Amino acid sequence: MTRAGSVLIADDDRAIRDSLERALRLEGYRVRTAADGVEALAEVHGEPVDLLVLDVMMPGVDGLGVCRVLRKEGDRTPILMLTARVETSDRVAGLDAGADDYLPKPFELEELLARLRALLRRASPAAEEGAVEPLQVGDLRMDPGSRRVWRGGQEVELSKTEFDLLELLVRNAGIVLDHPTIYDRIWGYDFGPESKNLAVYISYLRRKLEPEGASTLIHTVRGVGYTVRPQETG
Repeated sequence: MTRAGSVLIADDDRAIRDSLERALRLEGYRVRTAADGVEALAEVHGEPVDLLVLDVMMPGVDGLGVCRVLRKEGDRTPILMLTARVETSDRVAGLDAGADDYLPKPFELEELLARLRALLRRASPAAEEGAVEPLQVGDLRMDPGSRRVWRGGQEVELSKTEFDLLELLVRNAGIVLDHPTIYDRIWGYDFGPESKNLAVYISYLRRKLEPEGASTLIHTVRGVGYTVRPQETG
């Protein structure tokens, strides 16, 4: 498979670990596994991988801890977090730790594979080719080349998925993008009307880009989707 790469799966549930390893190997991925966070960190430090799949709840160092350590070290390897928790705040905690995406358990294998393909695609240098012109909407400025974002002169740290989502909205500023279009462009897969994945990422972008006192930048068009435009005044 041309898009397959190396993946580390860290999960203390051996059945999940083994089944994911078999499935990913069939898709052409080179797979390594770890039973806890300490082992996962040792594996990554010993030999880097292209993707990480981390279970949130692991003994010792959990998935959030692994993510925080790697990000603090400057490791930008794409991370997909697996969580049995269903509350939005719990999922956001994974994004706050530096994860690029999350997937609630139980999950469909096809959805996990789609998420991995999207993360791998966005992490490849080819994904950034050609997009070198700075983008600006109101007081928001983006530099696609360096993947940096500023709001009102203040730099904002975004994960890969957050950046890609914001870039898509900014490049289509003033245009309402519906849910299927966004899912297809960012994840390469429409997760259906019941999925809350997009809503979580939008809420997280708002938390980062629209702190208290800041004007609204990302607007919801109910029943349709989302758009970026400066807040109208007057």
